[in-house]
This record gives sequence, structure tokens and C-alpha cells, in this order.
Amino acid sequence: MNEKPDSQMQYQVLARKYRPLTFEDMIGQEAMVRTLTNAFATQRVAHAFMLTGVRGIGKTTTARLLARALIYESKDGKQNTPSVKLDPPGIHCELVNNSSHMDVMEMDAASRTGVGDIREILDSVRYAPVSARYKIYIIDEVHMLSSQAFNALLKTLEEPPAHAKFIFATTEIRKIPITVLSRCQRFDLRRVDASELVDHLAGICKKEGAKIAKDGLALIARAAEGSVRDGLSLLDQAIVQAEEDAEVSAEQVRTMLGLADRGRVLDVFALALKGDSKAALNEIRSQYHDGVDPIVLIRDVLEICHEISRAKTLGEDGEFDASPEQISRFHALAAKLSMGQITNLWQILLKSYEDVRTAPDPLAAAEMALLRLCVALELPPPELAAQILAGLRDVKTPPPQKPNPAPASAPTSASVPAAPQAPTRAQGGEQPALIPQAAPVSTASVDIDNLSELVAGMPKNETRLQYDIRQYVRPVLFEMGKIVFEPGPGAPSNLASRMSHYLQERTNKGWMVSPDEQARGEPSLIEQQRQQLKKRGQYEQAHPLVIKAKALFPGADIEFRDRLPASNVIEADFSKDED
Repeated sequence: MNEKPDSQMQYQVLARKYRPLTFEDMIGQEAMVRTLTNAFATQRVAHAFMLTGVRGIGKTTTARLLARALIYESKDGKQNTPSVKLDPPGIHCELVNNSSHMDVMEMDAASRTGVGDIREILDSVRYAPVSARYKIYIIDEVHMLSSQAFNALLKTLEEPPAHAKFIFATTEIRKIPITVLSRCQRFDLRRVDASELVDHLAGICKKEGAKIAKDGLALIARAAEGSVRDGLSLLDQAIVQAEEDAEVSAEQVRTMLGLADRGRVLDVFALALKGDSKAALNEIRSQYHDGVDPIVLIRDVLEICHEISRAKTLGEDGEFDASPEQISRFHALAAKLSMGQITNLWQILLKSYEDVRTAPDPLAAAEMALLRLCVALELPPPELAAQILAGLRDVKTPPPQKPNPAPASAPTSASVPAAPQAPTRAQGGEQPALIPQAAPVSTASVDIDNLSELVAGMPKNETRLQYDIRQYVRPVLFEMGKIVFEPGPGAPSNLASRMSHYLQERTNKGWMVSPDEQARGEPSLIEQQRQQLKKRGQYEQAHPLVIKAKALFPGADIEFRDRLPASNVIEADFSKDED
């Protein structure tokens, strides 16, 4: 029976094999290392630390490094204080790395969330460390603790023993109670830049004797999204793509990751911008048959759109994570688009990304997204629309025409009696209402010259009467003390008496208000408003800017707001109420 070589049986994945053993081995976390160095040098060491960041960024590794730094003692006895210099390893380092040190306790809060688990820790806090300087508690995924567990931890965090240190790690910093967070020194581990990660991966490839194209390493770094662990896991997968001693090409890495060729993504985007929907759909279908995931394709198109926006804004000074040929294409596409068009395309793609993610047929949703891009560029740029809208704000409404003069047959002021007399019946209507003078409401005398003044001066408690006057009163004669009007269809039978009563109280004078169904009065106030709106609409729709806007935006409705004074707005409709 053949046994596997010992080297294969002992194989470690790269993420574990190249886990940092010193702070110098860490990449992208210089700010944290500098803070710790200064804190140790000034002996201002916090009693609790909170490490937060995305998955795979190195929180657990950093927690162990920090534990080693807190209890570091060199083997030759020269260094016996906390130190970020962990090379050469101290007397406690190996035990901490193997998670077997008696004074460094690690707990996974994802599996031990209860208050009982925390109480076990708190019961041991009061005891001094066995061999190290401090007793250190590392709690990973601390956001998984229950509310009761957090409450049990608070008192110890507020007044911890001098020999106890706490190190917490979490990916969900927002789930940590502020009472706990405020008692910790917080370190945000940042994502590693793609260029730094590429250099790190290249160094590991050299140590492993693996050959991977630099473009392939760049694809891995982008796919890792700043996570070193994810990058190393993908590198492990890429190394085995090699055939014998051949170099792993970028195309092989792209196929392994299910990514689209960035050059072909640019082709899709360029075809959509030209409005060539047929070629765009053929290209996206071709990439799909080559193994590209539609959601990945739309995400890459989003990335291209963002790069074009940067090219538009930064010009030649911009830095791009792309080949010179691709950068040249970014600038060429940016020159053809306005910033308004680019942001509009971004919004379309962002909505499309969610559509593709949730659609029962992702490919169909991705194709519809490309068709929307093709159509979007047929419209004028938003900047031109903004200019047109700015011009439309200056379109002036023609002044309303003055009301037609009263018919010659209408009564004149000469026919108005000098004093109130017995009422006479109007033709076809109710008897004119004449209210004898009663005790005056106020000593002031108010003159009302027309129907608009009457309506404008009415208080809020007369909203019903105000509406009826505006809707149903077609004035034939209006002068102080006398009103003759043609009642509109549906006018209340008691409208004249209500008007007369209100006017007598308002002006402290007697008023004769007579409805005359045989007379032909002017339009009511509401009818005048409608006529004015109609005329205004005809005027505005014939304006050259409106005609131009309709030509640019077929099928669009152009509305003008706030053209009429507030007093002309109909605030209520009582036409269906009973009298």
C-alpha cells in the first residue's frame, strides 16, 4: 500500500501557513501599530480593546498578536515590558500562537452567547495570572453575546482588576452596546488596498514556487475585496490551475472566479452607449455561454461606469487600477458623455443590479438592463433638460382679461332706491332677501365694490358660503346695498338670504340680494378661474421653449406650478353637501 508523502499529509492552506507572526508581517494596518507602539512606550495601556473590520481582515490574528505584545518577555530577560517588537519570539509566544497559554483565554461568542458563559470568565478574573504579566481574555464575534451577557460584563469592564485585559473582535460594530464600546480602545482594521494585496500575493507565490500572471493576481485581489484571508484562499485555488510548470494565466484565473473579461465588459458598455442593442445583447449572451455570471457582469459594468466618472472628473491626473489600454478607453468614453449622463447611467445600473440579483432569470434581467442603457443615451443629457426647465420658469402668463361690462338691460345705480323698500319678486326666482337694519356688529363701515373683494374678505368660519358664492353666483349687478345675480346650476335656494345676512353683518348696512334666473350674468369666480387656466395653458403650450422640450422628450407632460395666486385656489368642495 502506497502512502502519501509526509509533506502532503502535513499540508497547510496558505491562509494558515502565512498568518502573521509579528506586527511587521501585517499589511495595511500601520495606524494601529503606531498607536500601540506609542501607548506601550508611554505606559498608557488600555484595559480593553475592540477590533473591528470585515471578514478575513485579520481580527483574530491581531488579537493574538496583541495578547503576545501585552505579556511579552524576551528569553534572554532583557525585555520585560509590553512591546510590539515580537521578534525574536518571547517565552510566552509559542503557547499563545497555539492557543494553549493558561493566562490567555479565547472564547467564541458565536457558540457561547449566554450570561452563564460570561460569568465563568468573570469568576476567574479576580484570580491573578499564573505565569504571565496579565490575564488576557479574547472574545471573538463579541456582537453575538446576549443583552444579559453584555450587562454582566459591564461592571468588570468599568472597574477591571489591574492584572486583567480584554480583547474583543467583531464584524458588526453597530451591534455592540454603546456602554461596552465606550469602555474599550477601538481599532478599525481597514481593508487592504488591491495594490498592496497583489504585492503580498506575489511574495507568497515566490516562496511557494508558484507562477501566476500579475494580471491574474490583480483579479484575485479585486475579488478578495480587501480581505487578506479571502485573497489567500483564492490564491490557493489558483495555484492548482497550473499545468506542470506553466504559468497560470489571467484568463485561467478569470474562468476560475467566474469573472468577465474587463476588456469585453468595456465592449458591452461601449456598444450600449452607441445604442447598438443587437450587438450588446449578442456580446452579453456570448459572455454568459463562456461562464460569466450575469450578476457579476452587471457589477463589472457598474465598476466601469464608476471608472468613467473618475476619468471625467479627474482627467489625466486620475489613478486607475487598469491597463494603459483600458485607461485610454475610460477617457475616450468619458469625453463622449456629460457628468449628468454618467450619473443617470449609474442609477440605471444600480437599480438593474438589484433586479438581476432577485430576478428568476438573471440573464434576461441583465439583457433588459443593457437595453435600458441603450435607450437612456437617446434622450438629451440632463444638463440640457435643466437649461430648458430654467427657461420655462421665465414663461410669463398673460394677464387675465377684465370681466365683460354688465348688459345694457341690467339695472343701474339710478334704479336703486334711496332707502330699503318692500321687496318685489324677481322673475323666476325667490323673493329678494332684504334684512332690516339691526343692531350693528361694529361701528365701522366697510365698503365692498365687487364679488372678488367680498370673497377675499370672508373669515374661515364662512368657508361654505364662500365656496357657494364662488361656484354659483354669476353677477349681473354689484353695488353697495344691492346685488343681482344669475344663479348657476345647482345653486342652493337660500343662497341670496345667506349672502344678505352676511353682508349686513359685515358692512353694518342693509343689502338687497336678488337672484334672477332670466338674466345673463358674468361667469362665476370659479368659471373665470377655469377660463383663465385654459387660456394660460394654451399660451404656455404654444411657447417655443415648451415646443422644444416636447420635441426632446416625446410623450412628456410639462406642468407649470404656482402660476395662480393662493387666493384663487379652491380649498373645499361642498357641491355634494345638502343645503
